[in-house]
Amino acid sequence: MDRAIQVRERGLGDTPSIEHIYLAAFPDEDLLPVVRELLRETRGVLSLVAVSDDAVVGHVVFTICTVADGAGAVALLAPLAVLPGWQGQDVGSAIVGEGCRRMEEVGVDWVYVLGDPGYYGRFEFAADDGVDPPYPLPAEWRAAWQSLGLGERAVPARGKLWVPQPWRQENLWSA
Repeated sequence: MDRAIQVRERGLGDTPSIEHIYLAAFPDEDLLPVVRELLRETRGVLSLVAVSDDAVVGHVVFTICTVADGAGAVALLAPLAVLPGWQGQDVGSAIVGEGCRRMEEVGVDWVYVLGDPGYYGRFEFAADDGVDPPYPLPAEWRAAWQSLGLGERAVPARGKLWVPQPWRQENLWSA
């Protein structure tokens, strides 16, 4: 990475910058409603920003969830966005890595994500067929449902992922 970044928890004044990042990174998707709802959550949500020279250039959220079989603590990684001018410079790697480290510190065993396998495979996420997402996925998205075990104690879960309110919108899980 050519430019130095720091990763920290989101501050209250970061919201306008975070919203700008999602609009710039995903101009064809309306992620702001779920982003805003997640930013209002006070429990079970880790919201991290990547900062360079006091400018927020990336954002990620990890949300604590449960699996129907009651196995270990799990989290959902989503959403993740990096300003277009900062993409390809390891900003996403920095905030995802820090988020996974913090999740492991608080006892999370598994992290789930619905995303590009080529991108998330870099972090060692792999296709998951043991835990079902909250809503059925289109067939072409099935390989995008992935998980990552954190630490040596992580035992794969089986069942359905139960998500908090911001993620209980079927349109977030379908085409």
